[in-house]
Amino acid sequence: MLFFSRISNGLRPGAFRSTLIGLAVLISFQTSPIARAEVAVLGQEGSISAVKWFPTVSPEEAAAGQTVATVPAELQNITAKSVIILDDADDTIIFAKEPDQPRQPASTIKVLTGIIAIHSLAGDEAVPVSREAASRPSSKMYLDPAKAYRADELISGVLLGSANDASVALAEMIAGNESDFAEFMNLQASHFGATHTNCKTATGLTAKDQTSTARDLALIFREAMRDDNFSARMKVRSITTDEGNTLYNHNKALWRIEGAEGGKTGYTLAARQTYVGKFSNGEATFIVAIMGSETMWRDLKQLVNFAYGQYPHILSARKEREASDLLANSRKDETIPKSYN
Repeated sequence: MLFFSRISNGLRPGAFRSTLIGLAVLISFQTSPIARAEVAVLGQEGSISAVKWFPTVSPEEAAAGQTVATVPAELQNITAKSVIILDDADDTIIFAKEPDQPRQPASTIKVLTGIIAIHSLAGDEAVPVSREAASRPSSKMYLDPAKAYRADELISGVLLGSANDASVALAEMIAGNESDFAEFMNLQASHFGATHTNCKTATGLTAKDQTSTARDLALIFREAMRDDNFSARMKVRSITTDEGNTLYNHNKALWRIEGAEGGKTGYTLAARQTYVGKFSNGEATFIVAIMGSETMWRDLKQLVNFAYGQYPHILSARKEREASDLLANSRKDETIPKSYN
């Protein structure tokens, strides 16, 4: 899966903006439209498209006795402000809560930084570290501005250890500066169908007007995980750097939650806890995105368990739909007049 052509070695800092479109080789695809609402739960009437939507109730409506339909009991104590569980196969929404509310994404946005770097730099390419990059706060690899590091190592530092210094070093290597690299991130996000994401940094550190949504994070991660290089990295629990240091994956779901295939964590004071990841148990495969949580790991486990429990309904509905489509196509074929020579 090709995302980007290699950026010219002769590209000077500042020239990136004017040549952005010409440098990118991006996937064009159509994301299935997903209806929007505050809270949604997959319907169990036997149709994948049967989704129960629970609209927002205003204070005036609440005073008049109107209430929002009950959220499933097992999800009532999640603290995340925005959530989406998205089926990986056909975009069925299994559960959603304010999936389109713009929020600070924190380090989950590094998914874009990582996937762009994977397809812009050779793995053994030497990446210099500016003092600007080295000065970024933790999480970080504590890179030395006097040294250069392999791109492959820095990419793992970004995706596993959420290293801010590595994120900026890669951004500067690819685009000349972090601001121009953020434009590249926005372009890639839009090609992934994430049209409500606005990146200002390569790190996800709090920045004015830097926002994404739970839905966008799910779409971005879904597409990134379809790249073999990216998905292989996300499964690794730890690596040893060239200098002999052990770098651990921040995604504790890999050893705590059934079927975890990869994920990216995030946290800032403004964003609170954020997460996006992929889960599969052989039959069920889905993406979970969480934003604005105070109890992320508890929320995540409850959401994943809920999703697994919904899959008998999803698979049954999918089979019924396929059978119905097959019958409809068969009847259509019978009505087509036959021509004779």
